Amino acid sequence: MGHAHDHSHAHAPESYNTAFAVATILNFLFVIAEASYAISANSMSLLADAGHNLGDVAGLLFAWIASWLLTRDSGDQYSYGYKKTTVIAAVLNAVLLIATSVLIARESIEKLIHPGTVHEMTVIIIAFIGIAINGGTALMFMRGREHDLNIKGAFLHLAADTLISLGVVLTGVIILYSGWHLLDPIIGLVIVGLIIWGSWGLLRDSVNLIIDAVPHNVDQVAVRKFLSEIDGVTEVHDLHIWGLSTRENALTTHLVMPQSTMSDEVHRHVAEELVHHHNVHHVTIQVETGDKDFPCDPC
Repeated sequence: MGHAHDHSHAHAPESYNTAFAVATILNFLFVIAEASYAISANSMSLLADAGHNLGDVAGLLFAWIASWLLTRDSGDQYSYGYKKTTVIAAVLNAVLLIATSVLIARESIEKLIHPGTVHEMTVIIIAFIGIAINGGTALMFMRGREHDLNIKGAFLHLAADTLISLGVVLTGVIILYSGWHLLDPIIGLVIVGLIIWGSWGLLRDSVNLIIDAVPHNVDQVAVRKFLSEIDGVTEVHDLHIWGLSTRENALTTHLVMPQSTMSDEVHRHVAEELVHHHNVHHVTIQVETGDKDFPCDPC
């Protein structure tokens, strides 16, 4: 007998549409200005910061669209709604960041081979403006970061941008007082390395979600152990766990219970335990008696 539990989940509050709009527009305009001044100032660290900001603008835009799509109801054709669009958005974001980083790394290496003069004050002023914009927009997502992973992702990206911009400011100050212009492409490569390191993990996890691997934030061994310890369960088989989106996971399984059935109360307890302790949100359980005359053919 199959039993399914549907749960309602909190999505990004409607008020965050304004936060996403302001953050996306401000950061996009700043990226254009920062890239232009980076080229005129001959600064690879500033250009790398612009590349990172461009990736985060794309991330904000994707997160905004995904948050909106998550609020749309499912239908006959899309029974899970549009949850998987968050995974596609994450893949696109990671690919864009890595591609941008490779181009900036190439330019930084070129500057190491053929050093040029960096306009320090331009670097300092523009990066300082970046601190104000990234820090200010990060604060708009601070309250919601504890309850929504989409909002938390936006907050962390903007907070990281703030720290990177601070590093670029310090680089400009050091060059201003030391005259060591090689520091600029070196810092550019360091920033690129940090971007690729973070993006590679995002790309790996996103691709795993696309092919329905067990999400990185779910311990399948612990889930199987929990299910096997339910009163009356003698066997757990056909256990599948996959990601519906970047923040919601689903589970289906067959439980063999020869001497009992699973009441609605037990179902509710199991579902709540899986949500709160195992990060699994949508649960479908098929209960069987294990009768050898009627084996579970799909298994």
